[in-house]
Amino acid sequence: MNDIQRINAERVMPFRNTNEDDDVIDLVKLGSVLWQAKWNIAALVVIVTMLAVVAVLNIKPLFWASATLMIEEKNPQVLSFQQIYDPADTTSEYLQTQLGLLQSRALAERVVNELDLTRHPLFDPRQQPQPLFSLRGMIKSLGVAEFAPGLFHDDDSGPSEQDIFDQVTQRVRDMVGVQLVGKSKLLAITVEMPDAELAAKIANAWANGFIESQLDASLDMSLATTSWMNSRLQELRGKLKDAENTLQAYRESEGLVDVDGVATISANELSMTGNRMIDARRARAEAESQYRQVQAMNSGGLDRLASVPAVLGHPLIQQFKGEVAKAQAKVDELSRRYGDKHPAMVAARSDLAAATASLQSQVELVVAGIERNYQLAQANESSLNKSFNSNKAQIQDISRKEFKLRELQREVDSNRVLYETFLTRLKETAATSDINSSNARVVDKAIVPIKPSKPRKSMIVSIAAVLAAVMGIGLTLLFEALNNTFKSTDDVENKLNVPVFGVIPMVAKKKRQQIAHMFEQNEDKRFCESIRTLRTSLVLSDLDTPRQIVLVTSSVPGEGKSSIASNLAFSIAHIEKVLLIDADLRRPTMARNFDFPVGTPGLANLIAGTAKLEDCIRTVGNVDMMPAGMVPPNPQELLSSSRLTNILDLLKTRYQRIIIDSPPTQAVSDSMLLATISNALLYVVRAESTSIPMVQKGVGQLLQNNAPVTGVVLNQVDLRKAKRYGYSYSNYYENYGETPQPQR
Repeated sequence: MNDIQRINAERVMPFRNTNEDDDVIDLVKLGSVLWQAKWNIAALVVIVTMLAVVAVLNIKPLFWASATLMIEEKNPQVLSFQQIYDPADTTSEYLQTQLGLLQSRALAERVVNELDLTRHPLFDPRQQPQPLFSLRGMIKSLGVAEFAPGLFHDDDSGPSEQDIFDQVTQRVRDMVGVQLVGKSKLLAITVEMPDAELAAKIANAWANGFIESQLDASLDMSLATTSWMNSRLQELRGKLKDAENTLQAYRESEGLVDVDGVATISANELSMTGNRMIDARRARAEAESQYRQVQAMNSGGLDRLASVPAVLGHPLIQQFKGEVAKAQAKVDELSRRYGDKHPAMVAARSDLAAATASLQSQVELVVAGIERNYQLAQANESSLNKSFNSNKAQIQDISRKEFKLRELQREVDSNRVLYETFLTRLKETAATSDINSSNARVVDKAIVPIKPSKPRKSMIVSIAAVLAAVMGIGLTLLFEALNNTFKSTDDVENKLNVPVFGVIPMVAKKKRQQIAHMFEQNEDKRFCESIRTLRTSLVLSDLDTPRQIVLVTSSVPGEGKSSIASNLAFSIAHIEKVLLIDADLRRPTMARNFDFPVGTPGLANLIAGTAKLEDCIRTVGNVDMMPAGMVPPNPQELLSSSRLTNILDLLKTRYQRIIIDSPPTQAVSDSMLLATISNALLYVVRAESTSIPMVQKGVGQLLQNNAPVTGVVLNQVDLRKAKRYGYSYSNYYENYGETPQPQR
């Protein structure tokens, strides 16, 4: 076995896409796929378009009518005073409130009553046509109601008037739409229904009903306000009277005629009394100081009293002190010349004594005056203090009375003002109660529409056609993306890194019963040519070292490996002596395909030693065949025995090529055992059937066990469908007959 010619397992596992352009969207391929599906997409578009046409023709046309309202920023002021009911607001919340009022149920009920819509055939459920199918009627006809009378009780009375009114009101609300017109203060009232004239009537009635409801609300509010103000006015009148009575009673109890007439002193007089009291207190302090000085010097004799500043500063005291000083000076002068008994000395001393006596008498008079001044200052201060306190208490009492009087007067004044205001407003409200204005007006009335607004038939049909085309393209691409199978040789080589030895076209269904004989019978030229191509690829791959034992296997049953093996054997028989062995000991097909007698010995009998080699070989045309023989209970043990190797060694001496039909790799592990004793392995893959991961798993398992995976055979290829992927295998086989139709 030539290891160089084997495919290295590392080349396949992991299976990497060697095509650098795989991540690039192949627009040509996608375009080819869509082009091949163009008739299917076109058929889908035609069908959907026809259904859309039928649907729009059966849709009842709807007519659209619209009335426009303008919401004023403020209610018009009829008079100069502010009206009682003024809901105007300049903010966007006010417009939203008006929008909510226009969508209210009360307005809908007003319109229903005004137009008498409960009796209109479009709304009255009693005038509606009965449904073609009634579940209740069918159940009653079957007689089930007799067994459950509580579930199917008869109600011949029908819906009540209130129920009908509620249903009609709700239907009208559903048909009417209200919306703001841009950023303006305009509101559009739209009505859409099958009756064009009624749509205009409802839109206009809705707008007029809103204005009338605003006027009614304003009138009701004015009347309610007038009633409330009357009751409130009576309360204010009573409060004013009570306040006046309280003020008068206080004046009488305090003996006050007016605040200005109350007997009291003024604040200036109180201030002057305070100033005089301060002066008296200052004079008393000075007199007291002099008096304290005199009292302190009283026990020190005449000299000390005379030295007191208050005494010393007296003019008479200074005069008498001067006379005493002169007398003393005279005595001192005469004493130096005369004796004590000298008449001049006696006269001088007599003058000194007289001057001293006069000084003492005058000092005593000054001291007595100081004492009297002190007593008078005390009396004056006490008197002024009493007068000030009396005046202060009198002023405080008058102030309290003044505050109380003014408080009562303010209460009277406020009650009078409030009473007069309410009386004025009441008169104004009563005078203008019948003058009302609305904050809304109709800008455009609704007119009867001429053309229906719905359905827009051409647009619906166009959209349906476009959506059908998009859906067809999407489904085509989706199915293409979900088709995770091998569609071409490029898929096999890119996903497996294994060369493709042959592309076998799909065989017509009527010929599949004899597919094992097709090359022998030479009926399908394309099929036969593809088998020759497979034979050529196999022969050219082993020019240096011929591969005698060729194993044919697949991933799962039904991929055509047995048919490929038998037809390949017939094609090789033209150039080499070949032996075809059915090694699928679990589900053999050779004996059935070639009508071998039941019990024909084969490979299992030969390995078990129950039959001879000559008995196990049958010849069909130029091909020697060895069937599986009797199905053994232990096929894996037989295939793994050394007898099989010895048998193949013997057969290699007799045949140039031995082709073994092996079980699928994903069904059992028999193919792994057979691969170890083979020189080449052909892996059959059914196009657009076997998933890529399953084939990768099968090939990977073989390569991990050093199996000689030589190439892949892409079987049952739909040549016409292959054009969708850009592969025109049919052009290669165009000289060999018509392309068979794919199996449905």
